Amino acid sequence: MSLRDRITDELKSALKAGDKTRLSTLRLISAAIKDRDIAARAEDRCAGCEDTEIMAILQKLAKQRDESAETYEKAGRLDLAEAERGEAEIVREFLPKPMDSTEIEQAAQTVVSELDASGLKDMGRVMGELKTRYAGRMDFGQAGAKVKTLLAGAA
Repeated sequence: MSLRDRITDELKSALKAGDKTRLSTLRLISAAIKDRDIAARAEDRCAGCEDTEIMAILQKLAKQRDESAETYEKAGRLDLAEAERGEAEIVREFLPKPMDSTEIEQAAQTVVSELDASGLKDMGRVMGELKTRYAGRMDFGQAGAKVKTLLAGAA
């Protein structure tokens, strides 16, 4: 089952169950996907956005919710912060399990050796390959630091 179908099925279930928070979050996700579908059609991709793009949308939405929760906490609005965290958890249900730092380091080492990367000039190539292989699972900020360390040691 595709990610888009899972989201649609969950939206229908939330509607039937009367779960207002879940329903509004899933509607927000669906609206973001539809916006991206419209943009894709403008680029002559009639099928709409792919699962990798949907994962990127979900990651962005989860990150936005986390940032909003922090902002609300700093402002003393714990009720709103908790609501944002709840929405972030609903969004994360559709994302694959994120990689931990050990897995990220192993993946970075593997890609560096496979591409025979020898210095910082190869960083873009390595990061591009990591993004292709591990979209939606890897924290690329953390991966970038590991790749940079590996490539600086190789030079």
